[in-house]
Amino acid sequence: VQLQASGGGLVQAGGSLRLSCVASGRTFSKYTMGWFRQAPGKEREFVAASRWNGGSSYYTRYADSVKGRFTISRDNAKNTMNLQMNSLKSEDTAVYYCAATGSTLITARTSLPDEYGYWGQGTLVTVSS
Repeated sequence: VQLQASGGGLVQAGGSLRLSCVASGRTFSKYTMGWFRQAPGKEREFVAASRWNGGSSYYTRYADSVKGRFTISRDNAKNTMNLQMNSLKSEDTAVYYCAATGSTLITARTSLPDEYGYWGQGTLVTVSS
């Protein structure tokens, strides 16, 4: 599985950005996909995840710090996952990484980096205050 993230940039506090992640793989629709971020001097942290629950059902999960502001979505026809980020704050400044489990197994560990076997190259989001 190869992942290509894009959409980062410089935005003022209160603004919005939309990140995208294009994935290879025939079973993309059944992968658990996630977004993580890493700020300078900090550990990588979970942002959001989208997990296939069987059939056409998906489960989404968000970090408390982004709930109500960020929305994860996926377009399975285009093998693409998006992260719509609204009401951005300076503390959202980080390199954002998309990740995929690369497995069709349904996992409960959607917020743990170790659960993801494939990572994109990261895209920098800078929020100025």
